[in-house]
Amino acid sequence: MMTQAEFDAMLQRYLDGQSRPGEQHLVEQWSAQLGRAGYQPLPPPLRAEVRQAMWQRIAVLTADAETTTPVPAVRPLWPAVWREPALRWAAAALLTLGAGALSWWLPRHQPAGTAAQAAPRWEQHTNPSAQPMALRLADGSRVNLYPHSTLRYRTGLTGQRREVYLAGQACFKVTKDPAHPFLVYTDKLVTTVLGTSFMVTAYPNQKNTVAVREGRVAVQRREGAELAATPAHPAATGLLLLPNQQATYSASTKELAKNLVREPVQLTTEPLDFHNRPVAEVLAALEHVYGVSIVYDPAKLRDCTITISFGDESLFEQLDTLCKALDAKYKLANNAQILFESHGCKAS
Repeated sequence: MMTQAEFDAMLQRYLDGQSRPGEQHLVEQWSAQLGRAGYQPLPPPLRAEVRQAMWQRIAVLTADAETTTPVPAVRPLWPAVWREPALRWAAAALLTLGAGALSWWLPRHQPAGTAAQAAPRWEQHTNPSAQPMALRLADGSRVNLYPHSTLRYRTGLTGQRREVYLAGQACFKVTKDPAHPFLVYTDKLVTTVLGTSFMVTAYPNQKNTVAVREGRVAVQRREGAELAATPAHPAATGLLLLPNQQATYSASTKELAKNLVREPVQLTTEPLDFHNRPVAEVLAALEHVYGVSIVYDPAKLRDCTITISFGDESLFEQLDTLCKALDAKYKLANNAQILFESHGCKAS
C-alpha cells in the first residue's frame, strides 16, 4: 500500500503539473467521474489544504469497516472553492469519493499463484475525556493519549515500519526494534525512533512539537519526508533530537527549529556541590547532568571560582543563582544551546 508521505509526494507532483509516467492517469482515473474537463494546477495557497483534506478522507475510507471507534469528520474546504470550476473536482472528491474508486491506490498486481492478501485492518482510539488514556500497542509500546486526541494505526503494526497517525497529543514509550522503525505522523511532521520515550503535540491550528525524554529521535517535515531516515541517519533537512531537546514546526514560517524543552530534567544523579571550584567546572557539570550545551568564553571565566550548591531547583533556577553570584547572564539560543555571558573575574 502507498504510504501517506508517498501519496503526498505524488499529489504534489500532480498539482504542480510534474507527474511521473502513469501518475496523472491514476489520479484522473477516479477524478474523471466528477466531470472535470482537463487538468489545471491548483493555486499554491490551496494546494496544502486540498492535499491534507484528501488524504484524511482516503484514510477514513480505507480503514476497516468494522472499526467501532467513530472517525472524526474531515474539515470541509471553504465555500470559495465551489466558485472556482478548476477547483470543484478536488472539493467534490472529498465528499463523494468511495472506497471502490480508490482501487488504483491499493496494490493491483501480485505474483501468479498467490492468494490475494486481505486489506489491512485499522484500529483507532479517540480520547474524549479530561484525563490521559493509556494504550498498549501490539509491539509492546505504550502510549498515553491526551484529551481530545486521536491515534490510528494498522492492527498489529504490520509492515516494514511501525506507523501511527496522531491528531492531538500523546506520550510514547516505544519498544526497541531496530529492524522496524517506529514512525509517528502528524499533519506537519514525521517522527522516527527505533525505541525510546518522547512526546508529540499536534493539535489543530497550533505549532507541532516533538519533545524527547530519553534516547534519540529523528524529526522532519512531513511534506517530502524521507521515510528511510532513522536517528542513526536523519533526513538531510530534518533534525536529530537528544534528551531535553524538542523540535518545533511553525506552519506560518514553515520552519523546523531545535530548542530546549520548557523544563529540562536531570539525566544523572551526579551531585552539584562545589567548594571554591572554577566556574567552568560548574558549567561542565550542568551540561553533563542535563545533557545540554552551554556556550561561554573560556578566557573571561579563566579566573572565576565559586562556592555553590544546588538542590532540587530546575536547571534555569540554578543558572539564575549562578548568574546572580557572578553578575552574569544567560539566554537560550538556536539549536538547543544556552549562551552564558560573563564580564569575567579579577584575579585575586
